Amino acid sequence: MIYTLTLNPSLDYIVELEQVTLGDINRTKNETKLPGGKGINVSQVLKRLGINSKALGFIGGFTGEYIETFLKSRQIETDFVRVEEDSRINVKLKADSESEINAKGPAISIANFTALKEKISLLTSEDTLVLAGSIPASMPETTYEELVQICSKNGTRFVVDAEGELLKRVLSYKPFLIKPNHHELGDLFDTVISSCEEAVVYGSQLIDQGAQNVIVSLAGDGAVFITKDTAYRATVPQGEVKSSVGAGDSMVAGFLAAYQKTKSLENAFQFSVATGSATAFSIGLCTHEQIEGLLSQVIVTEINKRGE
Repeated sequence: MIYTLTLNPSLDYIVELEQVTLGDINRTKNETKLPGGKGINVSQVLKRLGINSKALGFIGGFTGEYIETFLKSRQIETDFVRVEEDSRINVKLKADSESEINAKGPAISIANFTALKEKISLLTSEDTLVLAGSIPASMPETTYEELVQICSKNGTRFVVDAEGELLKRVLSYKPFLIKPNHHELGDLFDTVISSCEEAVVYGSQLIDQGAQNVIVSLAGDGAVFITKDTAYRATVPQGEVKSSVGAGDSMVAGFLAAYQKTKSLENAFQFSVATGSATAFSIGLCTHEQIEGLLSQVIVTEINKRGE
């Protein structure tokens, strides 16, 4: 079973307006309410690809109820830890430009965190845990590290989609997959990544530090995939980018779905790029049909055997 972890899920309230006038009454022309959070996005895309998962994390109040009810209505299993305060509401304003107002979310107690660790301790070597997104301010900076230690002890495969120090802390525990974009990869090494060749050089250092597989997305310039043995480059399909929200989460879901079905890392990488592109070309998360329509445009080529 694949488990996804979202420590600070949200109810995203998306409102579309002609324009926003500060200090005046603004009326919407369209409104949407959706559950938000990187792990939740992964679960939703997995479901669209025919792969079951279970969503973990913290929820509370009427907003938490909405998040859980929404996921269950999509036949996505949940096993959230209940907290006292309401799950956060994030407001997304779409007018002539886009603005976001993101809430900080509920406080997570030591007892809440302990309950989550108990759930994760039940995972086995047959399971995969996806840790995605940031850590709430009320939780320790070592949160991810503590959770992947449990995974390592139980032989549970884990994937980490996080930035900066959160990612650095878990590399030595050998994550199955990490997926920084080229900006995030550059920040890790205090440099600027501007080509596939540079992405391979620095991505390979993450392999040397413990990661088993690394995908680096380079927006319109494609993506690279690095393993301990080799590196691949993929082209990206042609299309109009409508929203980058959820594209990275979709890449993770696409990779895991294809790998579970084929056990081929190269095929999983190709499908991952198509999945991320399909979401980027959509308003909302992609469908299976959209991915299949783009797959033939994703050309994967081996760049070099590592060490040659």
